[in-house]
Amino acid sequence: MLKRRDLLQLAGSAAAFAAVTPVSPALAEGQAPQTAPFSHATVVELAKSLAAKSYSAPSADLPGAFSDLTREAFAAIKAKPDALIWNDKSSGFVIEPLHRGFVYTSPMQINLVENGAARRLNYNAADFDFGNLRLRAMPTNLDFSGFRVLQRNDQGELRELAVFQGASFFRSAAPGQKLGVTSRGLSIRTGDPRGEEFPLFRAVWIEKGSVADNALTISALLDSESVAGAYRFTIHPGDVTIIDVESSLFPRAPIDVFGLATMGATSLFSPLDRRGDDDVRDAAEEIGGLQMLTGRGEWIWRPVSNRSTLQISEFIDQNPKGFGFLQRHRAFSDFYDFDAHWELRPSLWIEPIGDWGDGSVELVEIPSDNETAQNIVAFWRSKTPLVKGQQADFAYRQFWCWTPPSRPAGAETAISRGGRAPAAKQRRFLVEFHGDGMGDPARVAAFNPNLSVNPGKVVAHRVTPAAERKSCYVQFDIDPAGEAACEIRLTLDFQGAPQTETWLYRWTL
Repeated sequence: MLKRRDLLQLAGSAAAFAAVTPVSPALAEGQAPQTAPFSHATVVELAKSLAAKSYSAPSADLPGAFSDLTREAFAAIKAKPDALIWNDKSSGFVIEPLHRGFVYTSPMQINLVENGAARRLNYNAADFDFGNLRLRAMPTNLDFSGFRVLQRNDQGELRELAVFQGASFFRSAAPGQKLGVTSRGLSIRTGDPRGEEFPLFRAVWIEKGSVADNALTISALLDSESVAGAYRFTIHPGDVTIIDVESSLFPRAPIDVFGLATMGATSLFSPLDRRGDDDVRDAAEEIGGLQMLTGRGEWIWRPVSNRSTLQISEFIDQNPKGFGFLQRHRAFSDFYDFDAHWELRPSLWIEPIGDWGDGSVELVEIPSDNETAQNIVAFWRSKTPLVKGQQADFAYRQFWCWTPPSRPAGAETAISRGGRAPAAKQRRFLVEFHGDGMGDPARVAAFNPNLSVNPGKVVAHRVTPAAERKSCYVQFDIDPAGEAACEIRLTLDFQGAPQTETWLYRWTL
């Protein structure tokens, strides 16, 4: 239940704007909480007002005990059970405030909305269990690093549904999954030589939902040096967790490189590229690749890899129909990892709402030797830049799932493997396509590999049907012709028409 001392006043949009600046006073002990009417339009007006002012970064200062925390010590800090919000079964959702510390130093203001009125949640150190951390004095006025959304199941147990924490990052999952892929509200200049800018959610407004609604609505105020924005997230739990994202952006300056529906994931090694690997596991990766459904209706599968140098790939498109990071390997034996359980990580599929125009899906692959770092990033980059002073609106739907709701009509890639070929300086690849259409041996025997390498050449290939598995294997060797990188494209065709998704890969030294 909410405590009276835990709340601050939000008196209209003017007061709400003041509340997200460092000058906001704390509510005095025992003072009656006050409320103000709230709607998402309030956040839009806040973002518009904020964008008209110079950017002022929130203070990320923390007492030394919290700024020097290890990952393990930070993870041990938990909100006490009686500090959980709406933990009285009056709502299907419970909110757990998250403490600041470790790398999560920026403050987030949390506001709670009930019956159309908003009240601010005030930080109170007594609401947290600090584990083995010994404090000389209890901290005050820290705000929060974010919050966790929990959902009560039919047995009354709480499961983790979503986490909003750090900059504009958030994560979710389907039932039975472990958190993995991370999404962002907005990315700016990701992979750009000018350096990346990380917008943050300065404040959120969480609307209490009823059990019957089975939906949770969260509004968020985004801010950074270049832009302010108003976001609305509507979370629909089920066998698939759906999050509808609506955003209104108000640029302070022109922005030519920005990412919509940005997602990040870990890929340390896989059978396709075991660079520098000496590991008992077969793979260590949250996702196997990036899937795209282009505006022209072509299904593309692009496996990802942990590269030796930064690699950026651009897939030009118009009005994309969908894209996302997918984990297609769902057996423990694909990984043999008793701790990470990569096979339980969610796939994240994005479907744009409305036309996004000309642009490209961009894939950034970053060298990494740390399996806790998300070194693979993808996003939609619009060809149209954001213009100072002009509002830009975008919307899309996220599916946090085991498999996406949209699937190719043809066969999908089940396995991608790579290694050295018998001939010197050549590379061998093995791709397995799987689908119902692969179960007819006579038909598969007529399939032709449509295979190209640029630069370089294909020096050998073979197609091996496996009707009992509803699969077909394509093994091929390439000669990079002395180049450090080459692009490979493969489909299996029947009478000139593709029977599989398009397999794309960039090989690099």
